[in-house]
Amino acid sequence: MRGTASQYLRFTITAVAVLAQLPSAGAQALMGGPGRGTAVRLFNSDRAVLEAAEPRNDLPCTVTHEKPILGFDLKFHAAYGVSLPLDELSGGENLLTILFRVRPVDRPEEQLYFTHKIRVPEIEEEAKGDAFLEGGFDVGEGRYQVDWLIRDRAERVCSSYWEVVAELPQKDRQIGVIAPPNTILPSEMEHFREEPPVERNPDADLNVKILVNFAPQNSRSSSLQPVDLGALVSILRTIARDPRIGRFSVTAFNIQEQKVLFRQENVERIDFPAIGNSLKDMKLGTIDVGRLSRKNSETEFLAKLFREEIPGGDGAPDGVIFAGPKAMLESNVPPEVFREVGPVNYPLFYMNYNLWPNQIPWRDSIGHAVKHFRGVEYTISRPRDLWYAVSEIVSRVSKTRLTRQAKLQGTQ
Repeated sequence: MRGTASQYLRFTITAVAVLAQLPSAGAQALMGGPGRGTAVRLFNSDRAVLEAAEPRNDLPCTVTHEKPILGFDLKFHAAYGVSLPLDELSGGENLLTILFRVRPVDRPEEQLYFTHKIRVPEIEEEAKGDAFLEGGFDVGEGRYQVDWLIRDRAERVCSSYWEVVAELPQKDRQIGVIAPPNTILPSEMEHFREEPPVERNPDADLNVKILVNFAPQNSRSSSLQPVDLGALVSILRTIARDPRIGRFSVTAFNIQEQKVLFRQENVERIDFPAIGNSLKDMKLGTIDVGRLSRKNSETEFLAKLFREEIPGGDGAPDGVIFAGPKAMLESNVPPEVFREVGPVNYPLFYMNYNLWPNQIPWRDSIGHAVKHFRGVEYTISRPRDLWYAVSEIVSRVSKTRLTRQAKLQGTQ
């Protein structure tokens, strides 16, 4: 198979921890890692390169890396990039093997090995430009040594060595990072994996309802971008992990499609895999002719959502949380809808996911509706915004519930 250089300018990979036997590709199987209960078997030549800690450039390449970034999932993400001249990969098909290990400086015996194999298609001899590879891993706070190499089928090697430092600014020390200090984890690519059990407080009896608008930041986008999806799921997971909450109700919806995608009522654990499956049917960017004929149909959908999802009476939750990007509709929900809903005796919140708050500073249609109920809106632009918003929301819900219970007891 032949092709132009532009077809092969980018090969993107994510490093996966060597915890299971790799498919046979002419390389020895690698398993686990010291400190993980299993030994790693390496080619002697690869081990010698890693142990030497002396950069090599038999296979010309340039390795770049940046300081780990705290993501909305409250994990530090360490990433690297590698560029290789295409003319070094030209000719017949090739096989690139990336192998590296990460060691906590304070606990070097807990090192973990990562590997990835990239099959390179046949590239024309006169190809110009570079191929770009990228990978990464997750860490807790701490200092880590990275020993890295890439090897081609001709046994040419490029190696690089660097130190990674993951730390929170002093003002963010209260943020609960998911990975403990000096911990190395493979990057998690599955957004909707099952959430591990949370150790709840003995008196965790708060009941919250969460409504998430699964939509992209750019309302014109035809797909939900990974960065947006990851942030929205992280908002939901951060709420689910709060040990003060005992029961959840979740509604996933999309205003553009004017559709409720998923519902789960009064449960102890949120079903993340089921939410992920429900999103597969979204068809962003398509236009329904029937909806085009109805003016302000998106506002009508949002009004219906408030009528159906904002409960009153004895079965009401302790708090309702909306989450999602800006929903700038042609008109806001009319006041008569709020009169139909009636007064509520619990707090409402809106976690507005907005990466560029200075570009879109005005309140959207969901924000206007939440404000009518004297709710509180939080702008979620950075991971610290998410952490502090959830902490404050749950504290407000808890306080309001205690006040409400005290009033009820006083009337008895």
